[in-house]
Parts: sequence; structure tokens; C-alpha cells
Amino acid sequence: MKGLASVAALLLAAASPPALAQMDHSQMDHSQMGHGQMEQAQGQDHSAHMPAQAAPSDNPHAGHGHAATDDGIPRGVVPTPPADHAAEVFYDRAAMERARAAMRKESGGMTFSRLMLDRLEYQVRKGADGYRWEGEGWIGGDINRFAFKTEGEGEIGGPLERAEVQALYSRAIDPWFNLEAGVRHDIRPEPQRTYAVLGIEGLAPYWFEIGAQAFLSDKGDAHLRLAGSYDQRITQRLILQPAAEVNIAAQDVPELGIGSGLSDIELGLRLRYEFAREFAPYIGVNWERRLSGSAAYARAAGESVSSTSLVMGVRFWF
Repeated sequence: MKGLASVAALLLAAASPPALAQMDHSQMDHSQMGHGQMEQAQGQDHSAHMPAQAAPSDNPHAGHGHAATDDGIPRGVVPTPPADHAAEVFYDRAAMERARAAMRKESGGMTFSRLMLDRLEYQVRKGADGYRWEGEGWIGGDINRFAFKTEGEGEIGGPLERAEVQALYSRAIDPWFNLEAGVRHDIRPEPQRTYAVLGIEGLAPYWFEIGAQAFLSDKGDAHLRLAGSYDQRITQRLILQPAAEVNIAAQDVPELGIGSGLSDIELGLRLRYEFAREFAPYIGVNWERRLSGSAAYARAAGESVSSTSLVMGVRFWF
């Protein structure tokens, strides 16, 4: 009976391994257990209860969470894409070239034009009041353009004092600056002059609009003009614009009343209100002064060396 109890305990332990692990073997009586029965128990085939062993795999990533690769699946050959346009692997080269040409045209290759009258103003000043205009326009693309500029001034009810027109070829040298070359013709003052023009204009850091032009006349006199302005937005529509212009002459030109060196300087401050981006009336103040030799020529002609004007006008473009 004790032998049968021992065999039953052994079978119960085999069916419940955790219970067997927790059993105190020191209290078991192994003296009554038949060794033949123990050998039979030890010799049992447990392979049916063992998980099947995975077959060895040639995949180096086996066992790391990656599916094995079947080397029997045929693989295609991916063509090497062209170095310039990868889309031509899948589409006709001629069709893609037409698409790229259309994209370049729609992204800046078209012809545009603009005409701006930056200043058209009435000047209230000591003595006779005056008028003034300053404008420019261009036609072309983002890189190459034909441009023109014009400016002038005179007295209300009096003769035209000064007027000039420039015809220029303008080429973008980077996203911010254009290089200019062309001709300038002065209608007034007399005698008239024609100049070759070379200049640069654009948008400097901190949104300063600057420009520099060098002039060489058909009589051999050379001049340099520097100009700059800045739009300080008080609101989205109210804008305060300080501006400055300096003219420098390489030599005296007595017939034009120009002395060598720093010939004249102009400072202005204008406040405009943009009813629309294309239309903005303004008011402001403008100060001009002739310097050095130019001031001496003005005094000799009985003209004022400096003047301050209250200005009111309009700025528009289309």
C-alpha cells in the first residue's frame, strides 16, 4: 500500500510541477519506492510535451523580431536615376522638359510690368511755391528688365527748373539687388547733357532701400548720386518714410552751377496713408542745401543756398 501511495504521489507531482517544486522532499519516504518504478518514471519520453524546435535559418536577423526572407522570390533591377531629373526614370524626357519649362514660366519666367510715381507733390516754401515729381517703371522678368526713371521740379506758374529721364537695362545679381546700365538725358537746366549711367539699387539689411548711380556726361564730367529711404510702419496703413539723397561731382561744371566735391544734400520726412497699396496720399517736410562750390555758384546767381518746404502729394502705382 505504501508503494502504491508513493507512485501516486510521484504521478501527481509530474502533473503539477509548481506543486512539486513547493513539496518538502525531506518528508518523502523513498525507501518504499520501487527502483524499477523510478527508472520507468525517469525513462518516460517527454518529447510530446516539448515545443517543436525551429528549423535553422540562413537569415542573420532570425530571432530578432524580423521575418525571414525567402531567397526564392525573384528580384527586379532598379534603373539608376539620371543625375539631374529622377522623374525621367518613369516619364518621357521630352514630356518632363515641357513640364519644367511651364513651371519655370509660371514661377517667374513671365513678363511683368510696373509704373510707379513715388512722388507727385506740391511744395509750400519761402517765395514761390513749387512742384516736384519722381517716378520709375519697368517691364521684363525677374532677372532681366528694361527700366526707366524720371524726376524734376519747378515753380508754380514759372519755368521748369530741372528734369531728367533715364533709360536703363536692369539685371538681378541676387535676390535683393539689381545692377543698372544705360543713359540719362537732362532736359533742364540748360545746356542739356547726356550721361552714361552705371548703378546698383536694392534692399539692404533691415529693409533699407538704397541706390547708387555713377554718371559720365558727353562733355567728360563725372558725378555720383547716393540715395536711401526706409519705410517705418506705424500701422498697416500709416507709414513714415525718412529719405536722403547726396550728389557728388568730380569737377566744377560752371555752366550747370555745380561745384566739385559734395555739391548738394537733400533730407525728407513724409507720412503717407495707404487707402490701398496702390494709392497713398502723404504730407511731410523736405530740406535741401547746396554745398561748397555749388553754394558759391548759387550765391553768384542770386539764388538761395538752402530751402525748406512743407510738402503734400500722392504716391501711386499700377
